[in-house]
Amino acid sequence: MTLIDLRSDTVTQPTPEMRQAMAAAEVGDDVYGEDPTVNRLQDLAAEATGKQAALFVPSGAMGNLAALLTHCQRGDEAILGDLSHPYIYETAGLAALGGIQPRTLPNQADGRLRLDDIRQAIRPDDVHFPISRLIALENTHNRCNGAALSAAYTAEVGQLARQHGLLLHIDGARIFNAATALGASVAELVAPADSVTFCLSKALCAPVGSVLCGSADFIRQARRIRKQLGGGMRQAGILAAAGIIALQVMSQRLGEDHARAARLAAGLAELPALRVHPPQTNIVRFQLAEDAHLPAEQIVAGLAAEGIRIGHGAYMGFRAVTHYWIDDAAVDKTLAAFRRILA
Repeated sequence: MTLIDLRSDTVTQPTPEMRQAMAAAEVGDDVYGEDPTVNRLQDLAAEATGKQAALFVPSGAMGNLAALLTHCQRGDEAILGDLSHPYIYETAGLAALGGIQPRTLPNQADGRLRLDDIRQAIRPDDVHFPISRLIALENTHNRCNGAALSAAYTAEVGQLARQHGLLLHIDGARIFNAATALGASVAELVAPADSVTFCLSKALCAPVGSVLCGSADFIRQARRIRKQLGGGMRQAGILAAAGIIALQVMSQRLGEDHARAARLAAGLAELPALRVHPPQTNIVRFQLAEDAHLPAEQIVAGLAAEGIRIGHGAYMGFRAVTHYWIDDAAVDKTLAAFRRILA
């Protein structure tokens, strides 16, 4: 039985081209800055994001944490969404390891933070208050159905940050999906940001790694933080070789994933037992209708019996994420299985 894994695009395996590149990669000691393949990946990432420099890190969580630890001092406050990845899914690293206080604001359905909410959250210069140091956005926004934040909105947040002397970080784990959906370049979407991370191992199919981008001075400081967090890797070019293909090749085909997500969502929406959120990118979220009588766990188990895995949690309902390894036949099989189970 061929497995159809829709739980996340983190389940993607490297393509045959990536495996060949990894086997043939020229390597050196990256902690010394001597791995030519890592250096090439970092140069490409900086170019793609329009930043001066970049740093290869083992994970998106480490990239976000390294950014916040570089930007903020202990006791500073970071303004971010209450559904954001660093706040929910990164084991409170900003607080536990950085002593950074999160100031959470409600994420809107489209992933935005309201400008007025941000403005009101910025602390005045008062000895009683922590220092507002940074605003963090997420693009695309995982918990908000893969919503993409526009360049115009991000520019407004950037202008607000500059007016108040704050920094702006973007968790751009799926920023290439956002660029595809909006018909914009990644550089346009992150232009106002002081730093941005993006993930190579989600829809871009590399096996490991993320990249943190920013100014040359910021990256110089972040490199020290990466080492402190245990993220200094040696002959990491074997991994970076897959990342180069992720950037140059896989980023160009994400529209196929978005189209399949839209087709999957349309098919699911035809089922009376489901309530589907129309996807903007590759993430399809849906819930059982109030009058549905089949337990969610039974649906998940029924799909699994047919070799189909989807995400489910009480806090988010169902989630199906399309990626390189989900083709048209997989979408058709998934819809047919849902129809049988919910009949």
